[in-house]
Amino acid sequence: MAAEKKISGTPAYGQALGTEELRALIQDCIAQDVRAQKRLYEHYSPMLYGIIRRYSYDSSKADEILNEAFFKIFTSLEKFSFKGAFEGWMRRIVIHAVTDHFRKYVKKDQEHLVDVEEPIVQVNSDAVGQLSYKELLKMVHELPDTQRAVFNLYVFESLSHKEIADHLDLTEGNSRWHLNDARRRLKEKIKSVQ
Repeated sequence: MAAEKKISGTPAYGQALGTEELRALIQDCIAQDVRAQKRLYEHYSPMLYGIIRRYSYDSSKADEILNEAFFKIFTSLEKFSFKGAFEGWMRRIVIHAVTDHFRKYVKKDQEHLVDVEEPIVQVNSDAVGQLSYKELLKMVHELPDTQRAVFNLYVFESLSHKEIADHLDLTEGNSRWHLNDARRRLKEKIKSVQ
């Protein structure tokens, strides 16, 4: 009953959990309280699912990745030290789940690209500003799998090419090439809708 009181007022995502409320919720989850786990899932899954959907246009694959990520979150809660943001900690787990999924299930269509330095493709920010989020997301989803993964990791997660290469089993040069080609393709798509 005490655990029920702790979690019954858990706010929906978008409303921050207080430090003590979050600590109690995590402790209840570690103690295998199913209601607490459900609350944690319901509170954070929209944010985490949004991250995953940038990488996967297939909702069933996104659901699978979300389930894998929450399995890792629930089995690793004891490792969360409250020294940083809980959302950031979960986000790192989600990114690892996405890149694990990528390495397991996505064929590396251009695995052995020559490491070349190409000029960086610039995209007109005014043209991008005229697109809706859904239109831009659709364009990103139309990129080949490797390019989409590299683009998302570089742009949204601010990972370096070395980190991306480590996550996706690429070379740094391959990561740069995929990012530049993704930018080039997006630039072409943006120009075509203007």
